[in-house]
Amino acid sequence: MTIEGSPQGTAPDRPGGSPARASEMRASDAERERIAEVLRDAVAEGRLDMEEFEERLDAAYKARTHAQLEPLVRDLPVPGAAAAVEPGPADATGLAARDDWAGRIGGAPTSKMAVAVMGGFQRKGTWTAPRSFTAFALMGGGEIDLREARFEGREIVIRCFAFMGGIEVIVPPDLETHVSGIGIMGGFDHRGSADGDPTGPRVTVTGLAMFGGVSVERKLRKEEQKRLKAERRREKEARREELRAERRARRAELEERHAERQAERRARRHDLGH
Repeated sequence: MTIEGSPQGTAPDRPGGSPARASEMRASDAERERIAEVLRDAVAEGRLDMEEFEERLDAAYKARTHAQLEPLVRDLPVPGAAAAVEPGPADATGLAARDDWAGRIGGAPTSKMAVAVMGGFQRKGTWTAPRSFTAFALMGGGEIDLREARFEGREIVIRCFAFMGGIEVIVPPDLETHVSGIGIMGGFDHRGSADGDPTGPRVTVTGLAMFGGVSVERKLRKEEQKRLKAERRREKEARREELRAERRARRAELEERHAERQAERRARRHDLGH
């Protein structure tokens, strides 16, 4: 059973203070993939050898912050690379422009409450999250997906209450998210807490899980997941083809040496016979 309502409540003001420096910002999967694309172009142009490429590519996929990504392309002539890696908080061509946060903030909320009793609910796709959203699950489950959502304001509070049930909150990698819920004989997963793009909205997930669980997970948008999967598949296939070409070249070299030795043996036998 799913019930929707409109509980009262407003989000708290964001605390003051300066945002984190751009170099300290956490890197998203999309940013890591952009750096990987720059490296692939560099090795194709002969600017990097295969060993350097593999070392930098491995470091790119392991990087956690912009400061770890930027040195990987610092010596490569990539127009706009600095803007892609270290955007300033007020840079209109930085993360905010890429994710179009400004275009996703504002509008009337789709709903302010969802309740699942021995059933389930979903909030996913293109919907508008209110400033205050309450989710309740009793012996049921719910999914709140913010990857494609719009936001009523810059401060969003999601209150989750799970009793012998579960609620999953899904956020994109660059959305600032803070988790402060409590688990009693249950679990309230805080691993989804992380800073994000300071120009985007901020989401606070709070509430209570009793004999149940609330989780917050960071996932790429589905189209981005598909693109990255296809890109990695092409990269693996290109690498396999390169290895096959190397084996063919090596085999041809060995066959050529074998033919030369055979010719030398025939020549020696011919000389001994005369």
